[in-house]
Amino acid sequence: MGTPIDRSTAWPYEDGEPGAFTYARFSSPTIAEAERRLGTLDGGQALLFSSGAAACTSVVLSLLSPGKTVALARGCYYGTSAMLQELARWDVRSVEFDQTGPPPDGVDLVWLEAPSNPFLTMPNFDSAASHPARVVCDATAATPLHVRPLDLGCDVVVHSATKYLAGHDDALLGAVVCKHPDDAARLLEFRSRTGPVPAADTAWLLLRGLETLEVRMARQTESARAIAERLRDHDAVLTVRYPGFGGLLSFDVADADAARRVETSTRLIANATSLGGVTSRIEARGRWEGDRVPPGLLRLSVGLEDPVELWRDLEEALGQS
Repeated sequence: MGTPIDRSTAWPYEDGEPGAFTYARFSSPTIAEAERRLGTLDGGQALLFSSGAAACTSVVLSLLSPGKTVALARGCYYGTSAMLQELARWDVRSVEFDQTGPPPDGVDLVWLEAPSNPFLTMPNFDSAASHPARVVCDATAATPLHVRPLDLGCDVVVHSATKYLAGHDDALLGAVVCKHPDDAARLLEFRSRTGPVPAADTAWLLLRGLETLEVRMARQTESARAIAERLRDHDAVLTVRYPGFGGLLSFDVADADAARRVETSTRLIANATSLGGVTSRIEARGRWEGDRVPPGLLRLSVGLEDPVELWRDLEEALGQS
């Protein structure tokens, strides 16, 4: 049976005292249930936010103060780097490091990504866990089905729940999952005071997505593995990056012009941004990330379509490169 959506913005007091729910900026029954289920998957206490960017920004602003430094995994999602550049106006500093090795000394927060987007590197969890700073891991592309960072020494997990967790490209949503109750309490206080809370309908869409997460991820992983293997044997492909699980991969063709021809030649695979939905999509990341990525890098998010048809579509597009 589905969980009902409670769209109320306020709830009556009980005998003159606030009950479990009072005002929707603090929480609601639908949000609380979605948080409970996600927390169970990730092994911690979950909090939902209005987007993945809102979740990441809230982690930094609630757990750090001006003058502190974040060590950010090099080659991670460019939006995280852009967010930290914006927060530099508030004297939150950042340095990049190779997450396959140890984080640098003297930082106050270590930010990993498992796997990184779009380079698909995996963190050295042991090295990060031995660092004295708090460790945050963005596990959007892995989901709790493939990587549970809290079990690997991390303190906080973040997700763009818009992607695989909700899974249908119709819910803009972020999530933070905390190992330590004090961190969860601080984030809840921050969210309640500043307001980046999702709507009940969006939380319900996450509940719907979690019901099918396991079967979706199994299909996407199977298809992505097969496509990655074929890409490695294609003459037009220079490099293939795939961590061995999940539906996200990237590969390089000769240059930016070749990447443009590939992304505009697919018919089944949508030429669009984002990832993690049931529809496959491809895009040249240079348009967003510039010199951070090779000019011919294409990011492919594999959906639920027939993998034979996906490869046929991609192979024809590669013939245009």
